[in-house]
Amino acid sequence: MSLPKITRKSHGPILVVGEVDLTDESGNPIEHNPRFSLCGCGKSEKMPFCDGAHKEN
Repeated sequence: MSLPKITRKSHGPILVVGEVDLTDESGNPIEHNPRFSLCGCGKSEKMPFCDGAHKEN
């Protein structure tokens, strides 16, 4: 099994590729695909996932 790859984009999302357990602060699992983007700016309306809001001025 290979390790997941996590890449932080400048002024944008955090890209996650691979098998990871994603949970909320209470430990409840959050469903996701094997490749997804987490919000890195705090503007997303689909938190914790990126919806592209960082591109808006």
